Amino acid sequence: MRQTYKTNIAGLERELPICKVTDDLYIGAFICFGDAEITVACARELLKLVPQADYDYMLTAEAKSIPLIHEMARQSGAKHYFIARKGPKAYMPDPIYVEDRSITTAGSQRLYLGRDDADLIRGKRVLLMDDVISTGGSMHAMEALVELAGGTTAGRIAVFAEGDAQARSDIRYLAPLPLFNPDGTVKC
Repeated sequence: MRQTYKTNIAGLERELPICKVTDDLYIGAFICFGDAEITVACARELLKLVPQADYDYMLTAEAKSIPLIHEMARQSGAKHYFIARKGPKAYMPDPIYVEDRSITTAGSQRLYLGRDDADLIRGKRVLLMDDVISTGGSMHAMEALVELAGGTTAGRIAVFAEGDAQARSDIRYLAPLPLFNPDGTVKC
């Protein structure tokens, strides 16, 4: 039987599968793909964390946060949001990129924005959003991408803060998420 972690997020109970990252580190995997109820509820609660007047645009990294940012835009009436892609796409004119390291991705990767999106970000305040922040690598990469595009970071929000990220004062989040030992007990 697969180990799970029971949590309450945005007023809803979910059981997150506990997944191996390394031999001695396991995480509670929060996947909102296919869960419309949790996506709508988390988007609603994330929007309450930062007043809409404090930012011009929202940005997230591909891929698990895409349904969340889309729902946040829908609920807030935002006409545009940005996705930092994990690879350059044919439709991206003259893409810019930064290096990224994430706890759930082996090795390093790049996050890309097309020049057209970067031009829209120039001079604007951008709210960074992620589903789970752990080491902060993805959030740091998004911040570097916004800076490279000429924008400023207006805030950082996440559904869950995992492990040491819970102590960060520069991130607002909906709920803490512990890290786990191989036997499923809480590590921290």
